[in-house]
Amino acid sequence: MSFERRSPRAKEHRVPTIVEKLAEFATSTTAESLPPEVVRESKRILLDSFGCAVASVGEAGAERAISYAQTLGGSAGDASIIGTGVRTSAPAAAFANAELINALDQDAVLPPGHVTPYVLPGALATAEALHAPGSRLLKAIAVSHEMSFRIGKATDYLRDIKDGVVTIPMVIGYSSTLFGGAAAVGIVKQLSADTMADALGIMGSTMPTNTQRAWMMHAPATSIKYQLAGGMALSAVTAANLAELGHSGDCQILDDREYGFPQFIGTKRWEPAPITDELGTAWRFTPYQSFKPYPHCRVMHAIFDELIDIVEDNDLRPDEIESIDAWGESFVMQPTWTNETIRDARDAEFSMTHGLAMAASRVAPGRDWLTDDAVHNPAVLALMARSAFHPHPDHAAALAADPASRRSRVEVRARGQVWSGERNYPKGSPSAEAWSYMTDDELIAKFRHNVEGVLADADGDALIDSVFHLEDVDDVSELLRIAQPHAVARS
Repeated sequence: MSFERRSPRAKEHRVPTIVEKLAEFATSTTAESLPPEVVRESKRILLDSFGCAVASVGEAGAERAISYAQTLGGSAGDASIIGTGVRTSAPAAAFANAELINALDQDAVLPPGHVTPYVLPGALATAEALHAPGSRLLKAIAVSHEMSFRIGKATDYLRDIKDGVVTIPMVIGYSSTLFGGAAAVGIVKQLSADTMADALGIMGSTMPTNTQRAWMMHAPATSIKYQLAGGMALSAVTAANLAELGHSGDCQILDDREYGFPQFIGTKRWEPAPITDELGTAWRFTPYQSFKPYPHCRVMHAIFDELIDIVEDNDLRPDEIESIDAWGESFVMQPTWTNETIRDARDAEFSMTHGLAMAASRVAPGRDWLTDDAVHNPAVLALMARSAFHPHPDHAAALAADPASRRSRVEVRARGQVWSGERNYPKGSPSAEAWSYMTDDELIAKFRHNVEGVLADADGDALIDSVFHLEDVDDVSELLRIAQPHAVARS
């Protein structure tokens, strides 16, 4: 079935809108023109996401997503749900894979926060369905993360500082990333610049609301988390497909402060200049791209780093520990983080004291932290009751001096002694301290642990090799074929 497209917008004698500039960036960038550091981080994001998705299979929320995806797209489509052997439609696979990548909260992070689970799955599912080359997916990953980072910097941020205090905006969330998500799908589909602009305009007009602040304040929190990753990814796929079918988008939506995106998305700050400044020549997301070694909210990671070192260096058993006191990011004294009613893995991912107890339990970080047995382990729950979190008095000042800083301290009492330590940065983020960067070898080790027992060792090796040579992959569907369980496929 074919559809008649509207006549292109007249552009003569006027300055292109922000949406049109973003569309031109998305369609004119080539994989060959990407700087080496952008290529490298894009590949690392993809590998990490495969591992996160495979590790999530079996978690209750992820299983709900897999089931709903089959309701959406059936069980015999042209795209795959990672790590399950299930095939469905590309939009449905995007929904499920977004949920899988984000389920254990160990996915890659980038300002404005979580980006990858929203922008990657649509492009990945579409690339598989179209048998697109790896170079096209590589470009989609790079452009979507760059675009999301730039738009995020124009809006309110979770760690904004006002009068020396880290102040959470009244309305906050990750919906702005979906311009990058729609662009990523459009890149894989090879949309023209005009059609890409329509896709971005449609995305702006169909943007999900930012509900993260409600999630923070209402504990125990909803199990869909800060925003439904599957719904976010599906909306990006929808925008790109509707544009391809001929719908027109609002190309003024990012230029209109009074009635456009910044107004209805709820941001009080709107500084759009960074969105297009040196767009296409300067790539800015890579110094801020972080990877998470723990399946837990990022705010606790520097504390976990120090706590685990103390416990392992002194060979402390959980039952020997009299108390754990930790000091960290000041803004997290909110109900979802202070919650100690642990119903399931999703509560455990954000409870600060449960996280302290888990980190001190000497269980290898990864999916093993969030099994039902681990989450409800009586020893962990008992240690949780002996743990406490406090705002670090120097957190805001350190953050103001260096946006990468996460000033943290931990004290452990055991055997009549007190062990303590401080960290300036968490493992997984580029910083002034070289140790904090997650190397390729470390990222590969995380991936191997996440896929252990699901993917055959040879398939894991093949997937690592294919991702790190993504530009040479002829057909992205081969990656998804590898990223399936070596046992019999699910029904």
